[in-house]
Amino acid sequence: MKTWAKWLFFIPFIVLAFVISGCSSNSSGSSNSDDLDKLADDVSEENPSGDLAPLEEKTKVVIAEDGSASGAGFYIAKEKGYFDDYNIEVEFAKFANSDDMLPALASGEVDIAGGISSASFFNAISQGINVKIIADKGHNVKGSSYFSFVIREDLQDEIKEYSDFKGKRIAVSTKNAVDDYIFRRMLDYAGLTVDDVEFVLMPDFGNMLAAIEKGSIDAALQIEPFITKGSEQGIHTRFGDTTDYAPKAQIAMVLGSPKFVTEEKNVSLRFMAAYLKGVRDYNDAFNKDKGLDEIISIMTEYTAMKDPELWKNVGVTGLNPNGEMYNENIKDQYEMYKENGATEGELDFDKAIDTTITEKAVEVIGEY
Repeated sequence: MKTWAKWLFFIPFIVLAFVISGCSSNSSGSSNSDDLDKLADDVSEENPSGDLAPLEEKTKVVIAEDGSASGAGFYIAKEKGYFDDYNIEVEFAKFANSDDMLPALASGEVDIAGGISSASFFNAISQGINVKIIADKGHNVKGSSYFSFVIREDLQDEIKEYSDFKGKRIAVSTKNAVDDYIFRRMLDYAGLTVDDVEFVLMPDFGNMLAAIEKGSIDAALQIEPFITKGSEQGIHTRFGDTTDYAPKAQIAMVLGSPKFVTEEKNVSLRFMAAYLKGVRDYNDAFNKDKGLDEIISIMTEYTAMKDPELWKNVGVTGLNPNGEMYNENIKDQYEMYKENGATEGELDFDKAIDTTITEKAVEVIGEY
């Protein structure tokens, strides 16, 4: 089934879901239409949160999350009680990938999700899947990117510059998605074209590690914890850093349902404040060694990386403590997919990106 036809199939169900109701229907009615400035004034130091007063009634917020490390802000805010402070109950709903989350998010079946930049993601929005891009959920950290190239251990003397990738077999996990974007930025930086290397599409990062060990590929755009594990086992060597050629690549974004962001501001403002508090604890732990063991314990509970010691060695996902994104880079990635003929229709970024809730939450809790 063609991409446009597949999304058209979902539209009647999405319309029906809006009529029925969203999962956060127990939030207070009139306050949802209040101006954010007025909501932000609802502050009392006597409340557990220390800022915004808790909601009068316990309100459930459903988060579509796949256990990725970039969901740290959600996990930490839940375990540290930041959602509880606002009388918010969070529930995690698992989906196979971010594309599967979109119809549920647009319909209000879930309130919040994580999105990965890809042509299919942008196509869904341009063809009627209405979601809002509201905050950062993953970027690379200079010098220790969690998403970077590795080369075979035995090629260290042969590959010393990015231009030395010429003629090499390079594994990338996706085509016309953020991995492909980073791959192509590396080629531009190296002065190479896609014809100068052999692109090997390999969706599974574990298979990349095995392929390098067997010698069937020369390099890979790999992710943590496989970067660290492969280095420790002498299989590959980390090569440079993604920020060398893509310093402001937006890897993942927090997405909100249109109902949650525009109609349920009383809840979404508090949700975002709690989320950012979790993100700030994450930054304190990994950047300042403040409460590190506690945060690692939370991360091992919610993600597939269960070894606490490994968390101290890997390059962790970058999460902006004020929720700020690289908005221009999101547009740049879209333009690349468009040039490749992978997108359909036009995307209105002024409507798709809405950081109002995030900015207001920062005003309430203060800048980091």
